[in-house]
Amino acid sequence: MSWGTELWDQYDTIATHTQKGIDFCERFTHFLKDRCSIELKYASELKKLVKSYQPKKKEEEEYQQYSWAARFWDVLKELHDLAGQHEVIAENTQGQVLKDVQSLISEMKQQRRKDLQDGAKVQDQLKESLAKLDKSRRNYEKAFKMAEKATDDYRKADADINLSRAEVEKTRNMMMIKNNQCDESKNEYAAQLQQTNQHQRDHYTQQMPSVFQQMQSMEENRINKIKSMVKQIADIERSVVPIINTCIDGMVKASDGISAEEDSKAVIDKYKSGFPIPADIPFEDLSNSSVIDTSNANGTPKNSLDNRKGTVSDKKKNRKDKKGGGGLFGIFTSSKSARIRGEESKEDFSDLPPNQQRKALNRKIDEFKKEIARETAEREGMLKMKDVYVNNPALGDPNALEKKIEENAQKIDSLQAEMRKYQGYLANMDAKPSPVGQRRNSLSDDSISQSSTNMEMSQTSLPGQPPVAANEPEVYTDEWPEPPSDEEFEEEGTVEIRKKPDKKAIDDEEDHVGEFEHAEGDFDEEGFPVIGTCRALYIYEAGNEGSVAMTEGEEMFVLEQDQGDGWTRVRKHDNSEGFVPTSYIQCHFYDQDEV
Repeated sequence: MSWGTELWDQYDTIATHTQKGIDFCERFTHFLKDRCSIELKYASELKKLVKSYQPKKKEEEEYQQYSWAARFWDVLKELHDLAGQHEVIAENTQGQVLKDVQSLISEMKQQRRKDLQDGAKVQDQLKESLAKLDKSRRNYEKAFKMAEKATDDYRKADADINLSRAEVEKTRNMMMIKNNQCDESKNEYAAQLQQTNQHQRDHYTQQMPSVFQQMQSMEENRINKIKSMVKQIADIERSVVPIINTCIDGMVKASDGISAEEDSKAVIDKYKSGFPIPADIPFEDLSNSSVIDTSNANGTPKNSLDNRKGTVSDKKKNRKDKKGGGGLFGIFTSSKSARIRGEESKEDFSDLPPNQQRKALNRKIDEFKKEIARETAEREGMLKMKDVYVNNPALGDPNALEKKIEENAQKIDSLQAEMRKYQGYLANMDAKPSPVGQRRNSLSDDSISQSSTNMEMSQTSLPGQPPVAANEPEVYTDEWPEPPSDEEFEEEGTVEIRKKPDKKAIDDEEDHVGEFEHAEGDFDEEGFPVIGTCRALYIYEAGNEGSVAMTEGEEMFVLEQDQGDGWTRVRKHDNSEGFVPTSYIQCHFYDQDEV
């Protein structure tokens, strides 16, 4: 249906209606701005919430100890990602829909102004034609009245016998003139009427319908654009729904990862002391003066009962720890309270309970293994670089590396000695129980009676040997196993300094990776994966053992990246492999394709 035919007489109403359409678009713009503001504010508040409850950097390791804390951390991460999706909604709405609405408003205002100007012009033309018609009609009426009066005057003069012939003739001539003027006005009025009628027909059948059609097209275009924008808003929100669902699924998965059994086991592993349960308290017969207090003969700290009573006795200290806060709900502060108070652990961790001492020693040994692996890799790199300098002196002086290699060897020896020392601590701990005097006592030494102390000293002394003091540190004796020698240490695989392939195994051990995963799944005979391809840029002649020759433009497989020593391990198509200078090849790695 057309506005031009159905609403031919509603020009002013159509003009008002189109203005309402523009007003709605402006209001729709304000709606989009407010919606984006709400989405951004919601995302900001969510991120602020996540930031408030996520662990600090120093507390991340403690969060990983319990599944409920670690999974809650995962929930916070998913919530942070979910907040990011609300930012995406706001950004896409601002960048796409809001921009289109503003452009539509500008176009509609220009189009409506033009259509109204055209309509006003057509209306003015019709009014002008009607004014001309009215003017010609009034001229015709005036000429007609004057012609009638002249005719009446002539008739009266012709009937009056008192008038002369000349006066009657003059009256007749005036009548003729007025009749002629009336006829001219009549003809002019008829012509103007015909012209006005034609103009009016054109006005209501062609000119104004054309203007109305333009305004109708503008209005329909606005409606279609609004329809498209509403759908676009829904599509923007639908596009992030899968990601939001993924975040929600991640939260559900995190909840499934919470295990009460594992957390209970973690509490045992963290706080288990390893002390035996206290034995029965013997009866003290006061009439027998030779009674000996043997309540601590089984090696359990005498103050264990006091500890059971005093789990909440140190309220002031606990209250201070709680005030310190930290972590999720201020629960991860007790492990650091000792360090905060300035207490330092002994070198062999003998101040810890047996179980915690064993864990600390193993952790210390693992740290030494990692450090030795790093130093070994650095040594291998320097040795290969030295070989390159020896074969090609133009690249550098091999003697300049001698001092660094020597320092590296000394550092490795020092680390190995330190690690053997801690392995000796661990071996001594497993081979022989600690003396009673070395048991961990959470209370002061004054809480133990003097008679008990004397008895412990007498029990720990052997015939022909001096008594062992209660607080004297443990030392190596002939009865305890000696630390392994360097040869035994290397044979047991504690520290392996091998060639290039074994360096990869050390790196794997350093990263605590049980299985080597690779996207391509291709491995050579020694376990090296094919991680990419390379092309030789220059000719290279193999000048030392372990390297392979290559020709310019030759394609090869990359088995190991440059570790900072200037060499890359490759395999040729004839299955021969070795090292080539990294600067002589152009590499392409498979993980770049995955990204």
